[in-house]
Amino acid sequence: MMASDPFFQAGHYKLPLGNRTYIVGILNVTPDSFSDGGRYHSLPAAILQAEQLIASGADILDIGGESTRPGSVPVSAADEINRIIPVIEHLARTCQVPLSVDTFKADVADAALAAGASIINDVTGLLGDPAMAEVAARHEAGLILMHNPVLYRKGAPAAEAFTNMPWLDEQTAARFVGQALLVATRLFLSLGIDRALAAGIDRNRIILDPGIGFGLTTDESLELIRSLDQIQMDAAQRLPVLVGPSRKRFIGDILGKPVQERLNGTIAASVAAIACGADFVRVHDVAPVAEAVRVSDAILRRAVR
Repeated sequence: MMASDPFFQAGHYKLPLGNRTYIVGILNVTPDSFSDGGRYHSLPAAILQAEQLIASGADILDIGGESTRPGSVPVSAADEINRIIPVIEHLARTCQVPLSVDTFKADVADAALAAGASIINDVTGLLGDPAMAEVAARHEAGLILMHNPVLYRKGAPAAEAFTNMPWLDEQTAARFVGQALLVATRLFLSLGIDRALAAGIDRNRIILDPGIGFGLTTDESLELIRSLDQIQMDAAQRLPVLVGPSRKRFIGDILGKPVQERLNGTIAASVAAIACGADFVRVHDVAPVAEAVRVSDAILRRAVR
């Protein structure tokens, strides 16, 4: 890789961009996540699942201790830390892939990074906890900024179902009123990017996530996938994009399938996202998606691995 080639930096990990798609494997150590809650709540079960995800082709593990599904019960930072830290500490010693912490609480992120994680996956895009940017900068962490319309669509049924998301202040939320979805998405992400840069976080450490399924209708989720190329920021350096379609409601709406029968839809959505510009896909079912990604990359990026 030449020095000028684009890359994503997270701690000491440096991932080249453009030649292949990276797979982010989901590891929920929660009792109530929407599709796998309670399955990996114990330390042995979580470690076994992590090892299987890596063996199946996961390039990054995203570890979450609080469900963000509609209707989920809010969790204290202390409880979230107690759930994830033993898992992160063990995996940081035994695995060779970057670990991401899925949290919007700065205290949780701080503890996770100290324990060995190197990426923060913030579903509030740095617009939730004002201390999050400083934590990411201090640890030299990678940062996934997610567009989250739940934070500004107060009163909308799809948004109201998310019970543990922090609302934006009224002045900030007012900036999104009347905006087209793509305009609002770009604005939301640009606010997060500005906060990151102001804290001293380099652009090479930022990934953008359009937030598929978070307080969005099916048509809106599909629109954002189709518009990934327009979600890129107009800057000197292109920012990579992550899409998380795994088992989401829009797939169920299209296929008429329950959560546990959405694998084929997840594969299709992942491939479509790659064709539309995604650099990372975040999924539960790593093994079958990894095969689809490999073929997609061979066709779209001329990369065979």
